[in-house]
Amino acid sequence: MAIRLRTAHTADLAPAELRAARALLEDAFDGDFRDEDWDHGLGGLHVLVHDGRGLAAHGSVIQRRVLHRGRSLRVGYVEAVGVREDVRRTGLGGRVMAELERIIEGAYGLGALSASEDGAALYAARGWQLWPGHVCVLAPDGAVRLPDEEGTTFVRPGTAMGPLDPAYALVFDWRDGDVL
Repeated sequence: MAIRLRTAHTADLAPAELRAARALLEDAFDGDFRDEDWDHGLGGLHVLVHDGRGLAAHGSVIQRRVLHRGRSLRVGYVEAVGVREDVRRTGLGGRVMAELERIIEGAYGLGALSASEDGAALYAARGWQLWPGHVCVLAPDGAVRLPDEEGTTFVRPGTAMGPLDPAYALVFDWRDGDVL
């Protein structure tokens, strides 16, 4: 079966491609993929893998800012990674991640993502590191700790920014849906 990988910005995807990606993600997350989750994956670069049956895997990387140790870091944040059920555990998730990691390493000082329980093993196996410190969001009323994100946030340090220190929180920029 021929596999085709495509990388494109949200603006370059046709409405039908966006609908197919959204449908794949809703299936991959068993219906637990909200409007906010979809919105968080837009506005950056998408990696789409097609096979003979259509869209088989998807992931995106978008730019976020994180405050850490008094610095504002440009982060390539991985979102909306999913693989069609019939081709799971065939390496397609790894192909999507390899392309997203290439983008992060070339354009960002840091990679970050919040892993589902099912996805955590993939990220750890690829060298992503579970963040041991606090995770916060800079909400309209100030920094708010996100304890549900602690233990699920993975980072991929970039070489240009120096080491991260878990004694200091990662304070991500605000976006709708972060604090309920």
